[in-house]
Amino acid sequence: MSAPSTGSAQRAQWLKTLHQWHWISSALSLIGMLGFAITGITLNHAGDIESSPRVVSRTVQLPAALRAELAQGPQTGSAPLPPAVRQGLSALLPVEPGELAAEWSPEEVYLALPRPGGDAWLRMDRAHGEVEYERTDRGWISYFNDLHKARHTGVAWRWFLDLFAAACLVFCITGLLILKLHAVSRPLVWPVTALGLVLPLLLAILFIH
Repeated sequence: MSAPSTGSAQRAQWLKTLHQWHWISSALSLIGMLGFAITGITLNHAGDIESSPRVVSRTVQLPAALRAELAQGPQTGSAPLPPAVRQGLSALLPVEPGELAAEWSPEEVYLALPRPGGDAWLRMDRAHGEVEYERTDRGWISYFNDLHKARHTGVAWRWFLDLFAAACLVFCITGLLILKLHAVSRPLVWPVTALGLVLPLLLAILFIH
C-alpha cells in the first residue's frame, strides 16, 4: 500500500507546484494579456475604426551659437545632432532628439522623430537657423496598437515584451501540464485542447492564401 500512497503524494506535490507557478505567471501576465487581446481586436478592425489625426506645427529660430554648431556639422550623410543643439531644441520644442541620426545636407538638417501613436519630424535651415517642427497624434487606439507591435517603443518596452512573453510561456506550459494531470478524470480535456490547435490550422489552410 506504500507505493500507491507515495505516487499519490508525488502527484499532489507536482500539482501544487504547477498550480503555484500557474497562478504566479497568470498574475504577472494578466493585464498584458488583456491589453494584447483588446489591441488584437482593434488591429484586426483598424480599417473600421475612425480616427482624426491631430497635427501640430511650429516654427522657431535657433540662436546664433546653435547655428554655428550646425555649420560645423557634416555636410552630408547621417549623424546625431551636436549635444548643444539637442539641448537647445529640447528647450525650444517638446522633443528629445537623443542619439537619433539626422540626415545632413549643405542646406538643411532633417530629423525624423517616430513615436507610438503618431509621428514627428523637424527640419533645420543651416544658414538661417529656422526650425520647422511638425507632430502628428493619431489617438490612444493607435498608441496602444503601436505598443502591441513594439513600433518605435524603445529598448525598455522590448525588454518588457520579452519578459511578458516568458511569463505567458510559463502560464501556458504549466496549464498544459495541469490539464495532463486532470485528463484522467476529465475525458474532454484532450479533444478540446486539440480543437484549439485544429481550428486555426484549418482556417489557415482553407481561407488564407
